[in-house]
Amino acid sequence: MKNKSDGFEMVRAAMVDRLRQHYHIADERVLEVMDHLPRHAFVPAALVPQAYKDNALPIAGGQTISQPFIVARMTELLELKGDEKVLEIGAGTGYQTAVLASLCRKVFAIERLPNLADEADKRLKTLGFRNLTLKAADGTTGWDAYHPFDAILVAAGGPSIPDPLVKQLKIGGKLVIPIGSEQRSQMLVRVTRNADGYKQENFGPCFFVPLIGEHGWKQQQ
Repeated sequence: MKNKSDGFEMVRAAMVDRLRQHYHIADERVLEVMDHLPRHAFVPAALVPQAYKDNALPIAGGQTISQPFIVARMTELLELKGDEKVLEIGAGTGYQTAVLASLCRKVFAIERLPNLADEADKRLKTLGFRNLTLKAADGTTGWDAYHPFDAILVAAGGPSIPDPLVKQLKIGGKLVIPIGSEQRSQMLVRVTRNADGYKQENFGPCFFVPLIGEHGWKQQQ
């Protein structure tokens, strides 16, 4: 999706240049999408001037919109080519959802908080996205009706890898998720499902809001 001139072209270009030069994001498809997607449309009105800064921002319900680097890195780790069916857990305001929907065939997104889910759905439709379905539910159980998925992205930190999500991956499919034994500290992990189970790779420390649900944390501490 390419937006009309909105006055944020220069700061958005600077954000993407930082992703490329400082963080070494190499997937040009991801960078191209983030260079055109209006991130300021996904943050609270009072925070619009900060929309393209190099940090996470607070949104409703005690949640956050992830730092641009984290959005780019998690998306890049999924290695999307364009024809995938992707599950997203923790849609928030819908920015990561929009990035994914710009890069794959279909996104199924879950947001735990009904108000956030409703607002994100309306925002994404207003922006012209039609290749996604979003609902309010416990994302840790996945979305069994539409599995198997080529890729799954979890934008909240859990204590362990939710078994239902692994089971809903295609063989060869990838799951990117923050995992940590404490709610305030995680490691970014990529799981690739294979015929015998799955392979796990660690991509370093990160910080996300807690993944609340049946197969995550029971409540926020």
